[in-house]
Amino acid sequence: MRLLMLGGTEFAGRAVVEAALGRGWEVTVFHRGRHEAPHGARTLLGDRTALDGLAALDEDPGRWDVVVDSWSAAPRAVRDTARLLRDRAGRYVYVSSCSVYEWAPPAGYTERAPVVEGASADAGATDYARDKRGGELAAVDAFGADRSLLVRAGLLIGPYENVGRLPWWLARTARGGPVLAPGPRELPLQYADVRDLAEWILGAAEQGLSGPYNLMSPQGHTTMGELLDACVRVTGGMAELRWTAPEVILGAGIEPWTQLPVWVPPGTDLHDALHSADVSRAVATGLRCRPVAETVADTWAWLRGIGGTAPQRPDRTVKGLDPEVEAKVLGIAGGV
Repeated sequence: MRLLMLGGTEFAGRAVVEAALGRGWEVTVFHRGRHEAPHGARTLLGDRTALDGLAALDEDPGRWDVVVDSWSAAPRAVRDTARLLRDRAGRYVYVSSCSVYEWAPPAGYTERAPVVEGASADAGATDYARDKRGGELAAVDAFGADRSLLVRAGLLIGPYENVGRLPWWLARTARGGPVLAPGPRELPLQYADVRDLAEWILGAAEQGLSGPYNLMSPQGHTTMGELLDACVRVTGGMAELRWTAPEVILGAGIEPWTQLPVWVPPGTDLHDALHSADVSRAVATGLRCRPVAETVADTWAWLRGIGGTAPQRPDRTVKGLDPEVEAKVLGIAGGV
């Protein structure tokens, strides 16, 4: 198989490239040159936001079995690239988001749930949900419903994370001491290790799948307790998890998802939307999700290998809780 990865040097894109190379695929990576592409991939340089930014791709004679695109800004960038490639590629995989569903999707929502209105393939950047939905429309417009695959991903974690969720928890537990652990311990979580996402995408391309797929682990694949216990173990066991009721956390003005990454309180629209999707279509077509302990251990090994500080995408909010706020909530004088 011949893959063209649009991006491919960070997080999800990098995971797809490495998985494809591991399968012996021929891989071309089209990117801006800010980071090195994985060894073994062929590189084309360009900037999709610049005038003539697709020139290297336009002038290249390559043809591909599948294109994978994870763009999350102005949909017209997907439109322009997909139109350029529609006669040179067999299938277009667009890594979208479960955010495209009309808010708030109920627990157990499937790919048939209503999507946001007002999105356009021709639009500039608006908001995340409509940008992703516009990207979907652009892919389908250029490749048709039978040659486009829409991967509606949920929470993604794993090595190379540049969003700041799991790396923040690892850094926090590595620091040790009492840790504000948002309860309940048994709160079910739904996410995908980015490497499992990548393997499913490649398998789906081999199968010739099309249409939308919710892509994250089955509901309750792990719990908040299992995730944080794994973080404590791999970072040396010096942290003390202090489980705290959701009402105490919310009463202190702490924002779920951002200040306490991954966590959202049970019984809320946010939890239903982020941790309660129906993923039976993806599971039936080959999605396999590794244990949370493996994801945590591998992410910690990667983080230590790059000096302990994770990269941070400039277009994403910084995650994490201020130590003074944590100390106040825990009732500890002087900090954590």
